[in-house]
Order: sequence, then C-alpha cells, then structure tokens
Amino acid sequence: MAVIPEVAAPDRKVAFNQKVLWTVITLLIFLVLSQVPLYGIMSSDSSDPLYWMRVILASNRGTLMEFGITPIITSGMIMQLLAGANLIAVDYSLREDRALFSGAQKLFAMLITFGSATVAVITGQYGDPKSLGPGICLLLIIQLSVAGVIVILLDEMLQKGYGLGSGINLFIATNICEDIVWKSLSPLTVNNGRGPEFEGAIIAFFHLL
Repeated sequence: MAVIPEVAAPDRKVAFNQKVLWTVITLLIFLVLSQVPLYGIMSSDSSDPLYWMRVILASNRGTLMEFGITPIITSGMIMQLLAGANLIAVDYSLREDRALFSGAQKLFAMLITFGSATVAVITGQYGDPKSLGPGICLLLIIQLSVAGVIVILLDEMLQKGYGLGSGINLFIATNICEDIVWKSLSPLTVNNGRGPEFEGAIIAFFHLL
C-alpha cells in the first residue's frame, strides 16, 4: 500500500477555523472539476442514461467530474459486503487492519475509476475511438483517472479530520446547491419555439412579467 497516495492524519487537533477553510477549499476544487470540460471529446450530446442519478452521484457529464463519487461509493459497498460476508478477515479493533482495509478500499476505488474511464472511452461515449485516435483516447482516460484520484484524496482528507463532515455528503449537497442556483439564476437563453427565454427560473420570471 506504500505506492498509493495518502493524506497524512493531522498530528494535532485541527482548529475549527482551519476546518472551515479546508472544507471551503475542498468544495471549490470540486466545483472547478465539475465545470472543467474534458479536453478532446467530440460529442457528449447523446442521451444520458445516468441523467436522473447524477445529482446523488455528484457527477456532471462531459466534465472532469464525469464519475463523481461513484467509485468511492462502489468500492465502499463492495468492501463492506466482502467483510460482512467474512470473505475477507478484518479486525476493526486493530489499527493495522483498519489501515489495510482503508488502503484496499482506496485502491479498489482507483481501479474502478480507471476501469470506468477506459470503458467510457472505448464504448464511444465521447466520440468514435477511431476518429478520436489513440492519443486523445489515452488523454481522456488520464483526465478522468486523475480527477477521480483527486476526489478520492479530497474525501480522505475530510474523513481524517481536516474538514467538516463527510466528503461524500458534502459533494452531494454542493452538487445539489449548484444545480439549484444555476437553474434559478442562469443568464443563458434557450429557444423553445416561443422565442428566446432565460434558462434561470427567477430571471425568466421577471423577464416575462
């Protein structure tokens, strides 16, 4: 497990104002990743089978946060299932076992991220792989994998006491709040056949008065 990137536990109690600061920084990084589009994609306008689940998965299609917290949740569920079914022996009273279990869960999440990125690119989610070329396909996989590792480390940082609450819960709440704010105040216009209308509900309301 020595080769897996890890966030060191704090050697002293983290002050409340520092926790707030680290939490804000973490959420800002998450929001930036949620808005940065993937470089090299040809199209992401096809139907999205995960559209209704993206809110609770804290994901945003066509961006670095394509997978959101899916790898973290999936690896956690599978590892807990294996431990609960006694397929792997874990003694939570031992610090070494807890550290090994946590490391294995993190490694599994990284493998899921890499595997999901590879499948998404190969199956043509971002365009025909033959048209994209091997270089762009590899670049897309690297972008998705690195972004996934960053989210895993941000979640680990909050869990180890640097921030407030759980990373997964904060990411989901932030994604929901971002969606509400954007759908309320978006200045972009859309044309639904009745002329241009503002996408933001509040702006559209006052515009139509």
